[in-house]
Amino acid sequence: MGRIKQFKHKLGQVFDANLETKQWGNYVDYTIVGLIILSTLSVFISTFDISESCERVLHVIDIVTVIIFTIEVSLRIWTADELSPKYKGFWGKVRYCLTFYGMIDILSTYTFYLAFIFPLPYQVLKSLRVVRVLRIFRYMRSFRLLQQAISSKSKEILISLQVLLVVTLMLSFVLFFYEHEAQPETFDNGMTSVLWAFAQYIGDPGQFAETPPVTPVGQVVAFAVGILGIALFAIPAGLVGAGFSETLEDEVHKETIKRNKEKMLGAFERKLDRPTGFQIVPQHLSICDLQARIGLKVEDILDVVDEADNFRLINLATTQTIDERPQDKLAVEHFIVNKPYGYYIDRGSKVTIISPSSLADAAIGNFSYYLALIGGFNYISREVGEMRPYKSYYSFDNRQVEPNLAQYMEDLEELTSRPGSWTLTPLVASGANEPSYPTIFHFSAGGAKGDESFTGNNLIVQDMEAYQAFYQDLTAELEQRFEMTSDHQRYHNLSSPRLFARHFSEGRGSHNNIVLRIAWSACLWDSRRIAIAKTIADALNRHFESDIDKEYSSELKIKRSGY
Repeated sequence: MGRIKQFKHKLGQVFDANLETKQWGNYVDYTIVGLIILSTLSVFISTFDISESCERVLHVIDIVTVIIFTIEVSLRIWTADELSPKYKGFWGKVRYCLTFYGMIDILSTYTFYLAFIFPLPYQVLKSLRVVRVLRIFRYMRSFRLLQQAISSKSKEILISLQVLLVVTLMLSFVLFFYEHEAQPETFDNGMTSVLWAFAQYIGDPGQFAETPPVTPVGQVVAFAVGILGIALFAIPAGLVGAGFSETLEDEVHKETIKRNKEKMLGAFERKLDRPTGFQIVPQHLSICDLQARIGLKVEDILDVVDEADNFRLINLATTQTIDERPQDKLAVEHFIVNKPYGYYIDRGSKVTIISPSSLADAAIGNFSYYLALIGGFNYISREVGEMRPYKSYYSFDNRQVEPNLAQYMEDLEELTSRPGSWTLTPLVASGANEPSYPTIFHFSAGGAKGDESFTGNNLIVQDMEAYQAFYQDLTAELEQRFEMTSDHQRYHNLSSPRLFARHFSEGRGSHNNIVLRIAWSACLWDSRRIAIAKTIADALNRHFESDIDKEYSSELKIKRSGY
């Protein structure tokens, strides 16, 4: 990210209009609020009979505040696309300027300079200065709640007003038909009767009430119009009141969720992994465990999971083979995102750990994340998705519409286009829908299922000599240290053209792509799983980054909550 882009991003965060956030941007917000109040007071004081020296002071205050507001408003327009992508580009900026706050900003600031071009009346200039008071609505929680209340009931209000309009028009025509003959001078056409009816709603500005209907039907219509006049204000007011009450309840609910989210994050406290000495975030916590730790009800936990962007429910039963007859075992998984699809980190390494199934497969993302962190490798994961049932980015069909897949592939290409690039994609095997395999680790280089040679067609590894040396070294160490055996393409087929690994190796990035399927017993349930990840990471460094001196990240020694 360039310096200008970074500065723009930080400015967008500063202009968040949230005085409750604890950041230095608050001082900017409070300064703007203070200047708005000062500007309003100067206008108020100017209405009194004051001395010339006081007028000069007020004039200076006006000029200074206008200059500051001009800079602020200009920066707001410039950073509008940080609020929403719809404000990008020239027409996006125009769209922002036409919003409620955008129009207030422009009317209260830029119109000051019109006085240098057009001879505007004094009253107009004073009125435009008063408009600045409306800018304070941006920082008022009560006004935001009112906006939300009206917005939540906008359809109901619109429908009620439409009904009132149609009924009023109908009654107006009935009124004309009966009153025209009795009072031809007053009700001379249909428009007059319509104006008479609507005049009853807005206080009779045209003095129509001085000539009330004289016919029995006209008087009945007048009575009905009077009732509708009450409804005209009562119904929208009632709807807004109901919306306001619902909005307040929603706000209380959101605050509750926010507090509960902090409690849940605290429950995911890093624990010491004794075999390695690293501080590790738990892969998951069961619902019962969370209840016991932080005292939340099941529905509270589910509300947090539903609203939060870094918690999700997982079913641990999917991690057990079918012969174990698993029952549903709900748990909460904690993850991190910094991209629309998941998590991305560039450590400048030649090795990239790809976790395309983090969303679909329980806890594989946690294992892959620590594999990358321990080894000092690049990392990219798929944690977010819009398609149900969720699928891994590892296996995809180009005909399917997956919004973030293109961005994922672009970022992956950026990470793996370096000379000597290698990728390792950890996937899971031996789940509820698969049989148990005699081996724990299943390595693949793109060959057909059952082809345990290091040659053949459809390979996704170009440097097979280096891969074979890595495979033999690592598998021997895994068996020696953990008594866990491995195989090469014995049980899994990688020949499908739908595999992104093949699509990727055909010109999108690295030509050396290793796929490693790991039994859940090793990457989830085994107490030595981090030591296993460390063993894999060390082997990757020995074979593919031996020219780089690396140290284990200090993050692995820090004890806190979350990633």
